[in-house]
Amino acid sequence: AFRAQDEETGPALMEQVAEAGPAVAEHRIIEIPVTDGSIELAVYRPDASGPLPVHLYFHGGGWVAGSALSPATDVIARERAVGATCVTVAVNYRKAPEHPFPVALHDCQAALKWALDHAAELSIDPHVITLGGGSAGGNLAAALALKLRDENGPAIALQLLEVPALDLTMKLPSHSDPELRTRYALSGADAERMVPMYLGEDGDPRDPYASPLHAADVSGLAPAYIMSAEFDLLCDDGAAYAEKLQNAGVPARFSLQAGHVHGSSAFTKVMPSARAWREEALHVLRQANTRALAWSNPTD
Repeated sequence: AFRAQDEETGPALMEQVAEAGPAVAEHRIIEIPVTDGSIELAVYRPDASGPLPVHLYFHGGGWVAGSALSPATDVIARERAVGATCVTVAVNYRKAPEHPFPVALHDCQAALKWALDHAAELSIDPHVITLGGGSAGGNLAAALALKLRDENGPAIALQLLEVPALDLTMKLPSHSDPELRTRYALSGADAERMVPMYLGEDGDPRDPYASPLHAADVSGLAPAYIMSAEFDLLCDDGAAYAEKLQNAGVPARFSLQAGHVHGSSAFTKVMPSARAWREEALHVLRQANTRALAWSNPTD
């Protein structure tokens, strides 16, 4: 029911509050095999010669709703492809409760592997990879960065985490704040319904791949830029994770978006601060791509 409501109301809301995404040179949907099934990837390429950096984007929706094919994700993917001159791959990972943890995370990793295996076809530079995601997608981006480090996977130039859910024990102060739980876009009641759906019967909220904040060791992780909304149940997740990364020597920055609630970064048609949020994210992504490209293609 939660997913159906999101699918019914989401497009109309985006039409009202969000600027349209820019035109891209290519947009296609690709179906790829994953364990016990298949998933779709939405691939966006800007009008630029390659090979280009690749940005994997994981959408929000509490691991239960949302889609890589939705109008909301389409706007973000177009903005990033054009604004950061990269091939953006939005991943339509499988959803809970039908597919509980760690299925979505494994799907995201499979999407990255597929993209790198098809680097020539996509005209991407396999050495310049960034991960991004919002809310549940920010959780998946952080978890994937952690998993790739643990498995000696490909280097990640940046993890761009927006309003991320990073502690599924829901024990941080913002999780129990009465106003944040009840007055703004993401309610405590909704979070307490979605997290058990994602974890399933056997999931442990302290598993670091479910709750990256609970990882015992975060040293050696990819640089992180974390953007949290001021009036959001998950505000403390971003701040605590940035501090944990910094204490471990990981280049990490926390950017508190004043006046925002969960999801209001999409309101670019009606909020100047949402447009500023968008430009901040694009600026950070451009910087990461530039640094990684220089490292990947050194000059004499």
